[in-house]
Parts: sequence; C-alpha cells; structure tokens
Amino acid sequence: MSAGEATSPSPVHDWDAATYDRISAPQQRWAAEQLDRLELAGDEAVADAGCGSGRVTRELCERVPRGTVYAVDAAPSMVAHTRRALGDRVTTLCQDIAELALPEPVDLIFSNATFHWVPDHDALFAALHRNLKPGGRLVAQCGGDGNIESVRAAAARVTTQPPFADHFAGWSSPWNYATADQTAGRLARAGFTEIETWSQERPTPMRDGRIFLETVILVRHLDPLPPALRDRFVDAVMEQLPDPLVLDYVRLNMRARRA
Repeated sequence: MSAGEATSPSPVHDWDAATYDRISAPQQRWAAEQLDRLELAGDEAVADAGCGSGRVTRELCERVPRGTVYAVDAAPSMVAHTRRALGDRVTTLCQDIAELALPEPVDLIFSNATFHWVPDHDALFAALHRNLKPGGRLVAQCGGDGNIESVRAAAARVTTQPPFADHFAGWSSPWNYATADQTAGRLARAGFTEIETWSQERPTPMRDGRIFLETVILVRHLDPLPPALRDRFVDAVMEQLPDPLVLDYVRLNMRARRA
C-alpha cells in the first residue's frame, strides 16, 4: 500500500490530534467492542470513516494484514497524525465522509464516535453505500439520542451568559444525535439491507474531565470564541457539572450490508 491524500473542498474546523490521541480512552474502549464483532479473513479492503488520530485504524490494519486500509477524516490534523503513526500501512484521505470518495469500493466501512458530527445522515449513508462493494458491510457506533445531555444543557446555558453570548449569535449545535429507529429508516432509504440498530446507555467516569471537555465535547463551542474566553467558557461549563465528572453517554450501534 502507498500513502495518499485527497483534500475536501468543504471548510472544516480542525482538532488537537495529539491531545485527542492521549485522552480518547472511552472511544478506544467502544471501538474495541465493535472490532471484536468483526469477522475478517485478513485480505479485505476496509475504510475507517472518521479515523481520528489513527489508534483504531492501527487495530484494523492488524486484522487485515494482507488487505488495504483507507483512513478518512475531515480534520487535517487527524489525517496528518494518522499518516505519521501508520506510514504506508494505510492510505490517508482528508475528506468529509458525507461526500466520501474512496479510490475503490471496499468490503467494510468501520466507524467509531464520528457520525454524530455529520449534519446530514441521509447524505452520509448514501455516500457510504456508494463506496461499498456489493455484499460489503457497514459496522459503526456513534452518539445517539440523549447522548451527553447534561453537558449539552450546561453548555447551552453558558452560551446565553455574558461575556459569551454575543459570540454565539447565529451559532448552531454541531451534533446530530439520532434514535435507533431513525437510523434504521435512513439506512434502508440509502439501499442497505440486513439492518440492525440499537442504543446503549454508557455512563462514563472521566479522569481528565476538563481536558476531555475542551478537546472533544466542547471543541466546536470554542471556535467562535476569542482565545482569551475559551478557558473561561470551559470553566463555566465545568462549574455546572458534578465533581467527579461522569458523562451520560448513549451509544448508537449499527450494522448493515449493501445488497
């Protein structure tokens, strides 16, 4: 395999890939559960849709030692981190996964903790369907309906308070938390069959709660704020949450196949 890159024309807000790589233990645990459900011969072509810093992509590489792995993310820093970490073991692509265009159809599209950042799930599932071989599978998990509701409510209150409120005029929530039934319907409309969707409540104690909020959950809330207000915003949200912090995660799981 040779490493390559394709850039997306859509504007994108970046992430702190190095910090995410260090603190994303909850995402890694959820991904491990998903990976354990996979049945792979080892020679498949697979795509990691929303590869993040590449830690889960590395696990995919180990499961298809004779195959091809595409690592896709919209954030340039995540793609660069994955490329540095995995080199020519993967082909890295900087793309909006709702406009996914892989170099070839693949046997499996895997995704963890990403789809809830995509506003249009109908467009997302149509793009994933187009990039699968006939018989190819989608195995994914993301935030579902009710996910991190306590943090979302706290952040919404803080956005209405001075000195932050003026910076959130016209701002909209970055998340799309769907139900299992909504997701099943959207997968069916995109052409998928053998659809399974289900939600799980996963309350998660956080060791590095403030850093996690700043780097992962509130990352898009910080975009409209000047640097001098970003720490104050995170602190204001933290003040409204219990200590120690336990995040009320809800995970939406999905499996489906292209006919």
